[in-house]
Order: sequence, then C-alpha cells, then structure tokens
Amino acid sequence: MTDFLDIHTTSPADLRKIIDDAQAMKQARADRPKGTPDDDQVLAGHMVALIFEKPSTRTRVSFDVGVRQMGGQTMVLSGTDMQLGHGETIADTARVLSRYVDLIMIRTFEEATLLEMAEYATVPVINGLTNRTHPCQIMADVMTFEEFRGPIKGKKVVWSGDGNNVFASFAHAAKQFEFDLTFTGPEPLDPERSLDGLYTIERNPDKAVEGADLVVTDTWVSMHDPQSARERRHNQLRGYQVNADLMAKAKDDSLFMHCLPAHRDDEATSEIMDGPHSVIFDEAENRLHAQKAIMRWCLGV
Repeated sequence: MTDFLDIHTTSPADLRKIIDDAQAMKQARADRPKGTPDDDQVLAGHMVALIFEKPSTRTRVSFDVGVRQMGGQTMVLSGTDMQLGHGETIADTARVLSRYVDLIMIRTFEEATLLEMAEYATVPVINGLTNRTHPCQIMADVMTFEEFRGPIKGKKVVWSGDGNNVFASFAHAAKQFEFDLTFTGPEPLDPERSLDGLYTIERNPDKAVEGADLVVTDTWVSMHDPQSARERRHNQLRGYQVNADLMAKAKDDSLFMHCLPAHRDDEATSEIMDGPHSVIFDEAENRLHAQKAIMRWCLGV
C-alpha cells in the first residue's frame, strides 16, 4: 500500500514510473478500436472513494472516468455528506472508509486533514488538492510538457502570478525532475518560505520569461475569496498577465499552461490561451491519464 500525498514525498524513480505509465496508457487507449473497452481492467472489483470538501470539475470527472476506464467503481462524497472532523474525527472516518473501499482520493482545504486521513486509513490515500499543494495537476503538467517537447530535465519553467498551492507542487517537481523554475510575481504573493531554494525570483516578468521553455499561470482569485480580496489581487497581479507581448520574450517554441478554470483576459489573454503556444486542453486531458497511473502505482496493479 502506497499513498500519493505530495511530489516531494515520492521518489524521483517512482515519479518517472508514473509518468511513463501514464504515457503508455494514453497511447494504448488511443490505439484501441473506437467503442471497445480498455484491455487493462486492473481495477475490476475495486471501489474508490472520491471525497470533495472543495468543489471540482476536472478532478471529479477525471478521477471518476479514470476508475471506470480501468474497470472499477466510484463513490463520490461531498463535504456535506462527510462533515469531516465534525461529530466524527477524521481518524475514525478514515478507519471506517478503509473497511468499505480500496482507495481514497481526497480534495480538501487543510493539509492536516489529508495527513490525518492517510495516517489512519489502511488503504492508499491520494492528494486531490489541499490549500498547500496540488501534486496530481503537476504530474499531468510534466506529462504534457514531455509529450510535446521531450524530457523536462534541464528546461526553464517560468511561473507568472501568485505563489499558490499549484506553484508549490511545481517547486517540488523542479527538484524531483531536475528542471529550473523561476517565479515572477509581487512580493506579497511570494511562495511559502518552506520552498526557498527550489526556485529563483525575478520580479520583472519580461526578464523572467527570457529563454523560457514553458510559461505557466493560474487564476488570480479563488472562488472563496471575498470581493475586496479579488480587487486587491487584480491590482497586484495586473502586470504579470500572460499576453502576446510577454510570450514573445520566451523561446519561439515555448509552451503555455494553465491548470484551469481560467478567468480569461485576467491572468492570461484569450489570444494566448487559444494560440499556438497553448497546450491547456491537452494538459486538462492528461489529468485523466496521470491519475490513472497514480492509482495503479498506489495499488501496485
């Protein structure tokens, strides 16, 4: 039994195996006759609990479809269904769920909730997102980059915007996959201090993207942010928008990524999101394949 809790807690060799398996499964699915089931029904007879304290589109659909494609079944539970830590402890919930299901994916707020679930569950636990990290997304991002440009090792990745949970997982990945990561954004939105040493800072976005192989951004505001915070963040981040002028300073064959959902023409212009540099929809699709590989790795199947 193996948990997938974060990129920096998973060995580089295991991360590489997951990426390679995801690419192989994607190719095998593309090669099969249309309308026929996948040959690889490795989750047949398995039940997977998908817990969503935070709402989701891509995470919910990609995990649900991935389990079904591999022959398993899902049980989707919302925060209101579970009321994690309210009335029943997270530890007891983990113990009970482990008697019913073979795998738990949880998308939650506090990292402590994820860690307590993993500590007391007797089945594997996958981090579907916390306020601190988003490792499944970055596994899909690495897979997508390598699909288009080959090995990510030694490449220059530039993050423009807020040093949030998605950036944190990019920073962890920079060390594990050995690529260079630059953060460009306003000082009040710098990444957390625990990530120091995993990236460099360049406040000037024009300088930051020089020679970039990949430019990445994320939404400036969360669905939970009050209006006052939204206005403040727009003012802070307006100069870090990914637009045609900025992308022109990166390499000619640079890629653009955004984990979605996006506020078009805020953090990135529609011209970039729909343009030749963009691989955002390949990136979204690869959540499915990367997570299938993660589930297989966790279960050892």
